[in-house]
This record gives sequence, structure tokens and C-alpha cells, in this order.
Amino acid sequence: MEEKGKPNLIGMTMAELADFVERIGQPRYRSQQIFEWLYARGAEDIDAMTNLGKAFRAQLKLASNLESLELAREQGSSLDGTKKYLFRLRDGLHVESVLIPSAPSSAVDDEEADEAQPTGRLTLCVSTQVGCPLDCAFCATGTMGFSRNLSVAEILGQVLSIRRRNGNTLTNLVFMGMGEPLLNYDKVMTAAEILSTGVGIAAKRITVSTAGRPDRIRQMADEKRRVKLAISLHSAVDVTRSKLMPINRKFSLQELGDAIEYYYRATRQRITYEVIFFEGVNDTERELKALIKFAGRVPCKINAIPFHSISFTSPSGFAATLRPSPRVEELVNTMRAHHLTVMIRSSAGEDIDAACGQLAVTPSINAGLPA
Repeated sequence: MEEKGKPNLIGMTMAELADFVERIGQPRYRSQQIFEWLYARGAEDIDAMTNLGKAFRAQLKLASNLESLELAREQGSSLDGTKKYLFRLRDGLHVESVLIPSAPSSAVDDEEADEAQPTGRLTLCVSTQVGCPLDCAFCATGTMGFSRNLSVAEILGQVLSIRRRNGNTLTNLVFMGMGEPLLNYDKVMTAAEILSTGVGIAAKRITVSTAGRPDRIRQMADEKRRVKLAISLHSAVDVTRSKLMPINRKFSLQELGDAIEYYYRATRQRITYEVIFFEGVNDTERELKALIKFAGRVPCKINAIPFHSISFTSPSGFAATLRPSPRVEELVNTMRAHHLTVMIRSSAGEDIDAACGQLAVTPSINAGLPA
């Protein structure tokens, strides 16, 4: 998101801004003023930065851009108030983001939010890649294939644009949109740093959801990242998980579990596991026993997430056979009897294909957009 070599101010950290203003002959403290305007105040134009001198603002405009994402479409759910946003990127590609209002049993992790925002929680689900290379059987995004990682500016651009449209009231953020966040590790972690230090969303209210990259989970531990970690698990039996999530063929459950233990020992932060139960696939007694054993390795919480249809992507093979399990309450009660914390999550935005697993920019969507 740069124009003819001019850097976009959005996406820069405080340190990067300090280096930038120094390069153009200004004192480094100016970076603090710009940082606040960009992230806390959400300035859309350099001229809006009124505590900067007119000459300095003119210099900034010559040396840099302040570029926002282009909103291509906004949809609202008539059922629960969820909103889905489609953004057009400068290269013509698109990503989606979802804004989820508070609900009695939300589809996202709200462990840290309930006391502070009992009724006013507003959670934003952002994307980190255009498409996704992991091809999980239950996820629409994988049917797009993979185009590229998003830049820090493109990740933050989703947040800043949607916050402006909703009165600066975001309370929680989840990296659970399109893409695998840990495959875009550096950009995601930089965005999380800016979100917590500039935008004002505390690290404990930011969740990174991953299909499981043991090396990056260990890196998060070594770097003492304070964002919350959620693992898209779905099965604790290798053969089953490999069918549902091909990444398991590269990183086994043993490798993943070892990395999670390493992470917990370093951070003492409880893990969240995300599980969708599919009829005849991962809802058997064998599967449940393995899940209980795996979950017992470190303190955790399990989110039982509804399966949302991805039939609009015309799935084939194994993916086309997946059906929601009718045994969810029974399975959850058994896990609770083994002293596990388990939440049954509700759907949000299913009527606009905005629920968990449904984000995808299909050819029909692209065809319906204005040129």
C-alpha cells in the first residue's frame, strides 16, 4: 500500500515513525503525535493532524501517504446485528471482515470481556491473508486458494475503517478471518502491537486463532506475546485431524501438543481450543476420549462451535459429506464431567455467510462488484 515509493504512515510502529520523521529532518518526538493521530484518533488525512505545524504537514504529504482501505460492500444480518465488510485492495484482490455484537453466548472468545463489557462488547474478526493455503475441509476460505499475505497497513486498515463506521466502540479483536495468522507471523504480531499500544484494544482482548504452527507457537512464547492463543483443533486423533485439516500431515498432534505445553510454561496463559463436532467423524467415543486427554495437557478452555454450511462454495469429496453432530450437548456434558471448561458457542451472521468458517470471496461476489 505504497504509492511510487512513498510509504504509507498507516502500518508504522512508533519506532518506525520515529526513524521516518528523523529521515525527513524532524525531531523524533513528532512520531508520538503522528502515532496518536493515526491509531487513537483515526485520522484519515494528514491535514487533520492539527497540532502539527502547517509546514510539517506539507512536508509529510510530500514524503508519505495516509491511505485507507476501500470498502467495496457492507452487509448486515437481520437476525443478530452482525455486519460483514468486503474490502478491495490496491491490486484488485478482496478480503472480508466481520463485526459481531455482544450476545448471551457469542461465537468468539469472551473470557476477559464479560466483567468490563457485560452488554456492550463489540468484537471485530479480521483477515490476515487473501485466501488461505491450508484447505481445511470445513472452511470456505480454503476454497479460494491462496493469493498473498496482507501487509500491516491492510490488517490495520480493516480495523480503522470499521471502527470509524461504528463510533470507535471496538472492545475485542480476533484474528479469525480469512487466512492463517501464523503464516503471516511478523505482520500479524506488528499489527497486534499497534492495536494494543495505539488503537487501545488491550492485548488480553486480542486473540490469534491458528490451525497450528508449532514453530510459531514457540516463537510467541519466547517473545512473551500477551495476546491470547486459540487453537483450531477439531480432533485429537491424527488420522481424523489430517482429513479435516491437512496441516496435521506436516505437524502432528504430538508436535502441536509439545509446542502448546512449551507456550503455557513460558506464558502461564490458558489456551482456547476450538472444536466443531461432525456426525460420524469426530463425535465418537474414541474421538472424545482422545480430545479429553489432549485437552488435559495444559489449562484450557474448549469452545464447541456450530458447523456452518459452506455449500455456497460447492465443496466436493470429504468436505461435501460433513454434517453437524446431533450429540454436541452430550459430548460437552461428558467433557465437563472430566473437569474441562467447555462453552457452547452460538452462531453469528450465518444469514449473510459471515459465521465462523464462511468467509470467502467467491467468483460470484467478484462478478457482482462494480468495476
